[in-house]
Amino acid sequence: MDGPIRILVPTGSLGAGASEKEVAYGIAQGARAIATDAGSTDSGAAYLALGISKNNRGSVKRDLTILMQAGAEAKIPLIIGTCGQAGGDRNLDWTAEIVVEVARELGIRPKIALLYSEQDKADLKARNAAGKISPLAPLGPLDDADIDACEHIVAAMGPEPYMAALQAGADIVLGGRTTDTAVLACFALLHGAPAGPAWHAAKIAECGAQCTAVRNGGAGVLIGIGPDGFEVEPLAADNWCDPESVSAHMLYENSDPFRLTEPGGVLDVTQAVYTQASPRAVKVTGSIWEPQPYTMKLEGAAASRFQTVMLIGIQDPDVLADIDAFHDRLLAALHQRVHKTIGAAAGDFHISLRLYGWNAVSGDKPPEGTPPPREVGVLFVATADTQEMASQIAKACNPYFFHFPLVMDKELPSYGFAFTPADIDRGPVFEFKLNHVVQVDDPMELVRTAWIDLRDEEAA
Repeated sequence: MDGPIRILVPTGSLGAGASEKEVAYGIAQGARAIATDAGSTDSGAAYLALGISKNNRGSVKRDLTILMQAGAEAKIPLIIGTCGQAGGDRNLDWTAEIVVEVARELGIRPKIALLYSEQDKADLKARNAAGKISPLAPLGPLDDADIDACEHIVAAMGPEPYMAALQAGADIVLGGRTTDTAVLACFALLHGAPAGPAWHAAKIAECGAQCTAVRNGGAGVLIGIGPDGFEVEPLAADNWCDPESVSAHMLYENSDPFRLTEPGGVLDVTQAVYTQASPRAVKVTGSIWEPQPYTMKLEGAAASRFQTVMLIGIQDPDVLADIDAFHDRLLAALHQRVHKTIGAAAGDFHISLRLYGWNAVSGDKPPEGTPPPREVGVLFVATADTQEMASQIAKACNPYFFHFPLVMDKELPSYGFAFTPADIDRGPVFEFKLNHVVQVDDPMELVRTAWIDLRDEEAA
């Protein structure tokens, strides 16, 4: 290594808002690559099942315009992982379309690598039959029915496909589903950085400025990986890192603050030392990489049953004085109403009432003596085998949902409904059916690489 390998991480997720000023600073400090994640499973299974992005097209194009222009002017690669939020083939193609559009608007001709990690169901069944797939908690062993139920299945890549694309001359690498850290570690690993510091730096920088002292004080960070450790500093001039802000990020989405499992190994930071290298930067030493058999995480998303929702707000003092009793009595009355008006045709339906302002998030009953809130919002959710039936269940429950009294001998109340029509068809429920790992002999064997070389257009 000839000095530290500096990598510019402009934001925690593509589309979240890169800063031109911050990117310019990182380039001026000698960044040799721009790398960022573009998605995760945080927002649920719908984005993989539908092949759509959570971020809007405009915000993604804005960030890409900043990053592609900076990369082209500095002649350094741009590396993006888990494109289009979920990293499926459709998500990746959506991002690639924007990249090509931006390149033409900027008048640049990059060589673009596309790394696809969506999986063939027949191949996964064969690997499962051969004992190559094992579950992650809380799921159990995988069966063919679960594979068939999925709309799309992806395998989370490690750094090797990115390294191969960079070696082949890619100016821009767009990856399907990838671990957040692999996207940031790949360039340093390709250029000889030790695995421990490279993986640890990537973990700390994965969410951009979230590892800084002022987490909303800017968008990105700059990491510099050397032979004995790494340094991290904010890209925003008025922000800084300290040992606490940096070390704390090992707890982010990680149950063990000292060990992080990645494709091909485990990062062990038990002996890591965090020191203030300058007023704005922290240096970290002592990170260790423990090689392990190579596995890739499988994520599969499926469409399930259908839902219809209704929403009301309640300020009735009788209800607020005994919310739990109101919930139980109303829920029982709604079930009775469906059985009476629809009967067996409703099928195996489900109704839930979620009391926002009371216990909607946890579902747990508040401790005895908790004072009543000023108001609650009650979300009605009907789940059924078809959208039509979910809608019919909501319509049958409508009169009770808006007028159900807790005290039966008082004037019939009316609750504040948020919309009219009150019932809103939500569509199918999406869920993750796979949370497993697959063993592979070659990190590239579940990855397909395609190329878009805009230099060919220039030559033509």
